[in-house]
Amino acid sequence: MAGIFLTMITLADIQAAEGRIAGRVIRTPLVYSPTLSRMTGAKIYLKLETLQKAGSFKVRGATNKILIHHGEILTSGVIAASAGNHAQGVAVAAGGLGVPATVVMPEWATLPKQEATREYGARVIIHGTSLEESIARAEEMAKDGALFIHPFNDEEIIAGQGTIGLEILNDLPKTDMIVVPVGGGGLIAGIAIAAKSLRREIRIVGVQTTECPSAKNALEHKRPECVPARKTIADGIRVEGPGELPMHAIQDRVDQLALASEEEIADAMLLLLERKHIIAEGAGAVPVAALLNGSIRIEPGSSIVLVISGGNVEINKLFRIIRSSLIRSGRLVHIAVDLDNIPGALSRLLDIVGREGGKVVGIRHYPGEKGVPVFMERIVLETETRGREHATGILGAMAEAGYLPEH
Repeated sequence: MAGIFLTMITLADIQAAEGRIAGRVIRTPLVYSPTLSRMTGAKIYLKLETLQKAGSFKVRGATNKILIHHGEILTSGVIAASAGNHAQGVAVAAGGLGVPATVVMPEWATLPKQEATREYGARVIIHGTSLEESIARAEEMAKDGALFIHPFNDEEIIAGQGTIGLEILNDLPKTDMIVVPVGGGGLIAGIAIAAKSLRREIRIVGVQTTECPSAKNALEHKRPECVPARKTIADGIRVEGPGELPMHAIQDRVDQLALASEEEIADAMLLLLERKHIIAEGAGAVPVAALLNGSIRIEPGSSIVLVISGGNVEINKLFRIIRSSLIRSGRLVHIAVDLDNIPGALSRLLDIVGREGGKVVGIRHYPGEKGVPVFMERIVLETETRGREHATGILGAMAEAGYLPEH
């Protein structure tokens, strides 16, 4: 996508950032995924920023920013605004460099992310119903002398995030494509500048959730555009609009912006957990979701890197996401059957499930249910299966035995 590259960030800036933050952040691994490679026909690699300090890439930019201004902020400190990952990244970077940190978080920021930010040493202030309102509050507070660290619309932040691009091409010089989550755009801007400077033919693809497609809309309409930041399991990229600086880089150096739905993101999170034992948050899983939903053109045999940008997902939310994905795929089904209330009736029903290879993981009894005769009770079996076809087979076996199962 040709355009005038308006930002002042250069490859040299990103290389300087790499040297500056070396030893203070983790050089995360690039791992091959046989499963995703088999599913797509390409060679798929995962850049695991889930293993980074504070669980996401954000510590890179924050560390670069704080080191550049370290001498002038030892007393006044830094202030940032974030729903979670940037908050934790700033807190970790500031704490490691002996700098006081304050973070403004929106009202919908999850309690675990609030607590993690506090535990990393930052003062947390809850303000705003959107990230944009939190940023405005932080900028106002910064007038008292603290250094404001924007989560994405900042050249020194973008340069820090761009070090991921350098690491990818150092480990896999002939990378053909890098797929990156996009919220405010700082991550993809830095990676695109670094990667396109070193390997002109490389394709850079960004991915947003269908609930917050602001950068994609802005690119298509060729003007800045904000969208309502609707609730999404990819809360790390829940941003109403991209930053001005990142948007310039996206226009000039990003080849495509794709979308992934909530269900596709949930399925990608489960796939990463099951096949690679990787806990990825929703924002971190969007590259996998877009790769598998067909919205990205894949050349057979090409080398593709997916940036798994973070792994900060609270356990209760992860549990709900896994269950919803299992139910949607038919691997977890609820089968309702009306049974005679006599000894051995439930045992005979369970024998059918067992013979068909299903696994009952929960049983609920509903005596006196409306429409059920008083001499019977409704039983709901929560059953693990291999998928929809297997579940259909279990239902068929029940019907052949004289039951009337409902699914």
